[in-house]
Amino acid sequence: MPTARQALLDAALRALDDGPWRTVRMVDVATLAGVSRQTLYNEFGTKGGLAGALLRRAADCYLTGVDRALTAPAPDRPAAVALWTVRAARQDALVKALLTGHWAEGLPRPDRRPGSRERTGGRPPQAPGELLALVRDRMAAVSPEETAARCEIALRLALSCVIVPVPGDDATDSRALHLVREASRTAGTGEAGALPPLREAGTGEAGLSGPSRTAGGRSPR
Repeated sequence: MPTARQALLDAALRALDDGPWRTVRMVDVATLAGVSRQTLYNEFGTKGGLAGALLRRAADCYLTGVDRALTAPAPDRPAAVALWTVRAARQDALVKALLTGHWAEGLPRPDRRPGSRERTGGRPPQAPGELLALVRDRMAAVSPEETAARCEIALRLALSCVIVPVPGDDATDSRALHLVREASRTAGTGEAGALPPLREAGTGEAGLSGPSRTAGGRSPR
């Protein structure tokens, strides 16, 4: 049985599916969750606190999926992480925004101003470059045979498919797998060039270059 906090976060996502974040009311979230408004305010303090908790949970769920993907057999780990990244971004608009830095109209956004911890009840979620660097380093740590650069290439190829998907979910997944496997095949032959670090490649708060798109829905949490 979900806790009151989990029920409130789930209710906030349902409310977000029905309209932009600016129109979501705390009383409606409490009603959807079947708890009192006081319980909601006790858990999150303010609407900003609720938004911060939603974003932190989205980032944590993505990273949990990364850890699951890294249990795949060693040769398949970069492809498994790439496929999870593409699917997670497609299923959850918040994950897509956290990965790319492109915030679709109507989504809650991270508060990174001084004092944000007090306003949102915790740390802000990682900026895109920080999140991707964290995933890259986890990949390299679990698979010592993979260099950080090769792990980074796999992530960038996955993100290219997130930002510019091909028509059809299966086609996008297949393209991501093909690109990552081809990069892995050529990585040791000198055909794949080195890439600059993630933080120098435009993956900071402004995000990667490319069009802003909204993910096609949100998976239940």
